[in-house]
Amino acid sequence: MHPMNPFKERANPIETCLINWQAMSPRPYDKRTVDPYTRTRVILMNGTEFENVWFSHQFHRHCRDNDLRRSLSLMRRSEQQQQKLIAALKPDDETLLEHTIGYEQLAVDLTAHLAKREKDEHVRDALNFALLEDFDHLYRYADFLDMEDGVHAEELVGRMTEIMPARPTIAHHRHPYDAVKKPIDGKKAALETKLCVGVITAAEQQTMNYYMNVCAAYPNAPGRALYREIGMVEEQHVTQYGSLMDVECTWLENLLMHQYTECWLYWSCLETETCQHLRPVWQHMLDIELSHLHETARLLERYEGKSYHQVVGEGTFPAPLVLESNVEHVRQVLAGTVNLTGCRESYAPIDQLRPEVDFFQYQKSINGDGASVASHRVIERYIAAHGQDYRWEMGANPIPELRNRTVDNTRLGRMPGAAQ
Repeated sequence: MHPMNPFKERANPIETCLINWQAMSPRPYDKRTVDPYTRTRVILMNGTEFENVWFSHQFHRHCRDNDLRRSLSLMRRSEQQQQKLIAALKPDDETLLEHTIGYEQLAVDLTAHLAKREKDEHVRDALNFALLEDFDHLYRYADFLDMEDGVHAEELVGRMTEIMPARPTIAHHRHPYDAVKKPIDGKKAALETKLCVGVITAAEQQTMNYYMNVCAAYPNAPGRALYREIGMVEEQHVTQYGSLMDVECTWLENLLMHQYTECWLYWSCLETETCQHLRPVWQHMLDIELSHLHETARLLERYEGKSYHQVVGEGTFPAPLVLESNVEHVRQVLAGTVNLTGCRESYAPIDQLRPEVDFFQYQKSINGDGASVASHRVIERYIAAHGQDYRWEMGANPIPELRNRTVDNTRLGRMPGAAQ
């Protein structure tokens, strides 16, 4: 592996980046033989492309100069084509629920990987806090998948990610005020921290969008209710991660950071991909993004008189992002933080909150007695049908209260005194 500085690589003219319909229809992966982390890379890059398209639309709507808007429009059309190409890598025989398992495995192992390499304590705490919630979502979708289709999720995750309860999903329902965190200081933050915040925000946003769309399309009421609930939790996660982003950079500085992030991620995909027929796809996408990045650097210099160095420093990529198993990290976070909840800009043990705080009032308003919370009704139905829940564990759950497979815990992280 050689260090790469994308600004020193040759880039094709931006006008040559558009592709035809045939190129937007690549051969999908085979869901029966695919490496699970190939599936998660596809989901990650789909979300990264959507984030860039959506950011570009917002920039376009806040810009008066039509020459600049035309440049944005050209890049955005290219990004849209890339997103459609990446989305087409999902095979048509992979069901909504099977694909959902990929989303949650991505959420768990991407978050864990970023947390392990993150130096900013505030950002790392945010990652580990939401990590437990995505881990619990994986467990609940896995039970629903087995109940619906008789498919075992450990086959889909390649036995790389455990499937067991964590902080219960009912405890994820927090007041919107508690999702707003402190933004990083763009002038002081490390390049890796900027990349981390951008990547995790895009990934969680993709998950939120997918669940909100599937919610209306799922063919039965329990599935609709489950996607609706977890989609709302993902909205919280997007708010939390988005609030960490640098709020001082200009639109063009932000655009350059988006393009740089895409280049780093496609380079990471190329460096780590095990599916040989996908490696040319990642190379093609990286080549296109290099053109976008160089064009954005030109626009930054033309319109703001700034060099890319003022945004990303010297420009050489940090080590590639790696999607891999993170069992021990997840277990350590679960053991140490299951009883935390959001508390304005920080996090606090549920036992230390006063009864009048927003968390308890929101819980009462949204959940009532908890009987109608879909994520827990799924587990209750599974236990009623099979005598115990569905899990795939490498050892006993680190939390004693979560080891009983015949009862779904709805108190941890939600009610004082619920944990040892």
